[in-house]
Amino acid sequence: MKRRHYTETSHGIYKGMALALPARTCYSRDACFYAEAYHAMTSEVWRDPSVVQWTQRLLDSYRHWIGRELIERHGDTKFQARALFESSIVVVSHGTETDPVLNYGNQTALDLWEMSWEQLIKTPSRLTAEPVNRAEREWMLEQARVRGFIDTYRGVRISGTGRRFLVENALIWNVLDAGLQRIGQAATFSHWTWLP
Repeated sequence: MKRRHYTETSHGIYKGMALALPARTCYSRDACFYAEAYHAMTSEVWRDPSVVQWTQRLLDSYRHWIGRELIERHGDTKFQARALFESSIVVVSHGTETDPVLNYGNQTALDLWEMSWEQLIKTPSRLTAEPVNRAEREWMLEQARVRGFIDTYRGVRISGTGRRFLVENALIWNVLDAGLQRIGQAATFSHWTWLP
């Protein structure tokens, strides 16, 4: 099976503003229609002050654990929020609830999971894996909780429409607040393969 490395971008226009959108393959006319709907529904969520603040937590925590930046950090916090949201790498996170709910996904993550922003932020993160893979996923998250991060994760995930894909070389890290207390977990990766 051919492995895809999703780092190329194409450009789209939404409400008169140029957006960098990840390149994608349409498997059917319906799939393309739904993918475009995700973009239209999401709009400019990166402008929301709570998203801007969470983006800083993601970026600062990544630097804390990994010792380098997740993206090039130029400009003000809103500029960085847009840069992360439009990045060609997948970035997704959840909070610290008993059953953690996703609270962030950049455009590449939304496209991959075939969800709008509104759908994603209501989704328990356990539902991104099939039931048979959830115990392994929980073990991996616990390892990241204890160590601060792990950078060699590989596992099968499932999109909002039921399509399965293999994630490789994912990096998972604890998201920290200003007092270095854990307030969530995040993951990033750029390699995945669609599965039958």
